[in-house]
Amino acid sequence: MSKNIWLLTEERPKTSVVKTILINFMAEGGMSYSADSMKIVPIMKDGKFTFCYEVLGFNSDSIKRVFVLPVSGKSSFVDFMLFHKDDRPDDKDIPDLIIEETKTDDGESRNTGAYQRASKFVFTEFFYPGVRKLMLYNLQIPQKETPTATSVFGTRMLLTIGVEIVGKKAVDPEIFKPFENIDELMDLKNAMPDPAYGVAVKFTKTDDTIYLSAKLEKSGQLAHDPNIGMTAIMAACLRKLGWKGRIVITKHGLPQSFSVGKRNKFNYIAHMHGIELEGISLPDDIVLPKTYWQKETEKEKTGTIFVHVICENLVNGVSIYENHGGCERGYFLDYSQGKLNPVTIPKYRDRELYKAGDKTYIIYIPDLVLFDKESNQVINIEGKKYSTREKGVEELNNFDFFESEYINTYYKGSSIVRGLVLAGSGNVSQAKQMSELTLYLASDGTIVTGASTPPLILSAVEALKRL
Repeated sequence: MSKNIWLLTEERPKTSVVKTILINFMAEGGMSYSADSMKIVPIMKDGKFTFCYEVLGFNSDSIKRVFVLPVSGKSSFVDFMLFHKDDRPDDKDIPDLIIEETKTDDGESRNTGAYQRASKFVFTEFFYPGVRKLMLYNLQIPQKETPTATSVFGTRMLLTIGVEIVGKKAVDPEIFKPFENIDELMDLKNAMPDPAYGVAVKFTKTDDTIYLSAKLEKSGQLAHDPNIGMTAIMAACLRKLGWKGRIVITKHGLPQSFSVGKRNKFNYIAHMHGIELEGISLPDDIVLPKTYWQKETEKEKTGTIFVHVICENLVNGVSIYENHGGCERGYFLDYSQGKLNPVTIPKYRDRELYKAGDKTYIIYIPDLVLFDKESNQVINIEGKKYSTREKGVEELNNFDFFESEYINTYYKGSSIVRGLVLAGSGNVSQAKQMSELTLYLASDGTIVTGASTPPLILSAVEALKRL
């Protein structure tokens, strides 16, 4: 019997990624399909957005319709969850597939690609034990021919906890394979070269305790995300491989007076897997959130993602940069040679000066940059919740360096406009009066444009009426 597919996500739903996920799910179930000219469109009702998208152009006798629901995770939400069912999922339903997607390859950020995302899979196991998991590499730059030791180690840990790898070139099964025992895992990690500076991540084992040195402190907080992800998946692997003793993190960098708190990703994972921090008492009354996700209508990225989707799927807009609030940082796309070539934008004009305290050396980048090919116009968009709209107006003034170094270099001769996209609860009339307003997506689905809304976005909003 055919059913609907529901994809729940905090991310901007990319057609290519959605297609890969659907094909993988269909292949696993032995279901036939066709996928021609796919696009993702908002579902409208009485002129308002329902906070649900539909995927058009993916057809199968086994699937009625494919929907995408914007959601918000209670803590450490994966990029996508797939449900194969008729009715809209609720927070008590069990997904059929859990997916994490990344553009990051070995050559850019080894720790991010191998470790930082791994903790999400560890965390979801508490809510959805045994559900099939995919690590999807949506690479936009050439993959390294020879994987680094970090990539090999991280991938083997993912495989050990049952995560499938999708999107990389052929993975040598003699190299990329699950660990068979605890000593094999520890020996491989301990044999890896020490970093040029900082704390080397090493294992030490006694009869009843495994010690792991790993810095978890950043700016005085428990905030070193790659190492938090690394310790999470290492602990999960050790437990998976049968370790029953203590797991103690040493050289973490946190003072003995530090209060870890109760409601954070590390504490949940530490509580469930029995991780200890040397010299620090962790609370023993940790209670996991009752639900893993909730419907989302308020966050700033709800608005910028909406604008992104309608401009690429309903009109001929091209996104040349995206960093929707809390989502993965994208590439700047150079369209000057007739095709989109990815360019990495650094975080700082001068990293050393920034780290020394001069915060003016950070590069301020819009949340979304659109290119209107017909009018040769670049649209730089800052996204904000309605409640923080005034801060958004101020931040529109920070894009001079980005525009001079990137827009004027790669899109020479294009006109440039800046605008504010708002989302969430607020006053529609007041929003409409803002001279900086590009679009306001209210929490009830009302869509409002401003006096200076660029033609590309006006055309996309007009196209909504024809859906």
